[in-house]
Amino acid sequence: MDGSHGHLLFAWSPAGYTLRELSGEPPQVGAELEEGGHTIVISKIGASPLPGDTRPCAFSVGKD
Repeated sequence: MDGSHGHLLFAWSPAGYTLRELSGEPPQVGAELEEGGHTIVISKIGASPLPGDTRPCAFSVGKD
């Protein structure tokens, strides 16, 4: 997957999910990230949920 145009992050939080646009390559499956004071784990890399968007999307789940 080409991250030259960035990627999306479908980020978990206790209040629900948010979709963020980020630069660079998506994180690897299993990577742990800090988001809003919580640890999230990347569960899969898939297609963007936005119509016509070719960027990869990192989907996450909450760890804590």
